[in-house]
Amino acid sequence: MAILDSLLTWFMKKRIHQIELFMKYPHDVQEEWFQSLISSAEATEWGKKYDYNSILTPEEFKNRVPIQDYNSLKPYIDRMIKGEQNILWPSDIKWFAKSSGTTSDRSKFIPVSEECLTECHFQGGKDMLTIYFNNKPESQIFSGKSVVLGGSSQINSFSSDSYYGDLSSILLRNLPFWAEFKRTPNLEVTLLPDFEEKIEKVAHITIHENVTNLAGVPTWNIVLAKKILEITGKSNLLEVWPNLEFYTHGGVSFKPYREQFKKLIPSDKMYYLENYNASEGYFALQDLSDSEDLLLMLDYGIYYEFLPIENLYDENPQTLGLHQVELNKNYALIISTNAGLWRYMIGDTIKFVTLSPYRIQITGRTKQFINTFGEELIVDNAEDAIKKASEITHAIVKDYTAGPIYFKEGEAGAHEWIIEFEQQPDNFETFCKILDETLREINSDYDAKRYKNMALQFPVIHNAPNYTFFEWMKSKGKLGGQNKVPRLSNNRDYLEPILAIIKK
Repeated sequence: MAILDSLLTWFMKKRIHQIELFMKYPHDVQEEWFQSLISSAEATEWGKKYDYNSILTPEEFKNRVPIQDYNSLKPYIDRMIKGEQNILWPSDIKWFAKSSGTTSDRSKFIPVSEECLTECHFQGGKDMLTIYFNNKPESQIFSGKSVVLGGSSQINSFSSDSYYGDLSSILLRNLPFWAEFKRTPNLEVTLLPDFEEKIEKVAHITIHENVTNLAGVPTWNIVLAKKILEITGKSNLLEVWPNLEFYTHGGVSFKPYREQFKKLIPSDKMYYLENYNASEGYFALQDLSDSEDLLLMLDYGIYYEFLPIENLYDENPQTLGLHQVELNKNYALIISTNAGLWRYMIGDTIKFVTLSPYRIQITGRTKQFINTFGEELIVDNAEDAIKKASEITHAIVKDYTAGPIYFKEGEAGAHEWIIEFEQQPDNFETFCKILDETLREINSDYDAKRYKNMALQFPVIHNAPNYTFFEWMKSKGKLGGQNKVPRLSNNRDYLEPILAIIKK
């Protein structure tokens, strides 16, 4: 055991120098990956279609290959699912990550190549530990085990040699031996398809283990933590796991969950690290202990482009390379990857907060916004307003969603919010007032529409009963894994069914 721990620590220290290298030479590293990806795919069906053999520069690539989304790549992916190979990427692709990043009924099946697994997803996981050990060299997490709350284990066979499942399920099924050795409970329990059964079993098993670190989407880790405290009768997780020191999270903004975790794990020594990992790839990591900004990882087999959000709906939108981006501007993320996603718009929006090195913040989704009245409200605005209102009224928000109330004859429109609290605000009316005021302060378009209630009235905000969002997610079969509540919508598709649950 000691030898294994020593080897792991040595590899991590070695890797930190490579990370420092791409931080120092970011453009060179991205250029190398661009050339590598293009040359690798020259003989694929896609590469021949766009004559990758003659593409020498990123500019030629952009001019020749249109920006893609899932629908445009779907015909190619469908053929790969049925077993055809060398379509988008040269190596055999047997795994497809069933996208569960939204609560949409439509599933996406993202190809996961062997290169993507090893050079991207697993490298991201290892780098997460590398950064943690670099920032906290006295860590003892290898003295105990990790609890990773994975998604569904329902790996379904498309053909005799092709499978799909949640990304977390695919990753757990392909983990290197040393990572599996340091995890609890066993794979069978971790990947149980019934979320409520899984939470019950994971809780009962792990309370007897020396758990030093946790990983997963905050929403579902809180559900697990509450179940553990219910079973044990303890008041916080440190009474169950005294050596707990590290939690890595992703999938949703951590802002609404921070106060809940402080109560569950009342220790200033607890270390939180955010990762930006999606079915399409592992993109960024929180590398500084005193900042929530995410370091863009540039050597994972991904070539990045950035589309200014104001040009999102242009007929032929022009993207920017890494060397052209500016601070504090919203960009839609465009990726080309070692799994054959070419100029693929993943649906996330980001902004750069430093350019040397390149650190980002996730600001929302290209489809998660409210712009019914020209207010251009994005998730980043909503998170900041929720945070300020919560701080002032001593509230803890558990979950929320918002959408528009359309114009009626003689009446302005409004935004309608459904908010479920872990801890109720001192004064709900004050919370609502601060939420609106903060949105007006940070979003000039929203403020303009709110002026004298001409286009937007004061928001309608519902104080939802406990378990409202849990019941809604359960009704859609979206408990656990990477599933998360959509924060903003430009229509009422999410609001109406959740309101129906409240009114029962």
